[in-house]
Amino acid sequence: MEKAMTKEAILVFAHGARDPAWAEPLERICALVRQRRPEVRVELAFLELMQPLIGEALDRMAGAGFARITIVPAFMAPGGHIRKDLPELVAAARVRHPGLEVRVTAAIGQSEGVISAIADFAISALAAS
Repeated sequence: MEKAMTKEAILVFAHGARDPAWAEPLERICALVRQRRPEVRVELAFLELMQPLIGEALDRMAGAGFARITIVPAFMAPGGHIRKDLPELVAAARVRHPGLEVRVTAAIGQSEGVISAIADFAISALAAS
C-alpha cells in the first residue's frame, strides 16, 4: 500500500510596512526557495500593513490541502511579535483547521549562517568605503 504524500509549504512571515518596496528582499528570498525546492509551495505573509495577512495565508494554504506548514519568521530577533502575536495567530489557525500541522522556526536573525553573512557584509563595507 502506497503511503499518502503530505503536501508541505513554507510561509515566510514578516511584519509588513507601508512602502511596497520594503517587501522586495523578502520576495527575493521566497523566489530563491522556490527555485531550490520547486516541489514545496512558498508564500510570503505579513502581520500587518501588507497583504496577505498571516491568518489569510494559513487559511488559503490549508484550504489548498497543505497539511504541514513551516513558518519562517523574517525577524532579526524574537520580540513580542514572535513570542506573543505569532503563537496566537497559529493557535487560531489550528482551531479553524483541525489537523493542520504548523511548525515555527527561530527568527532568521538567530541563525548562525545569517549572523555570519551580515558580519561578512559589514566587513565588506569597509573595503567599499
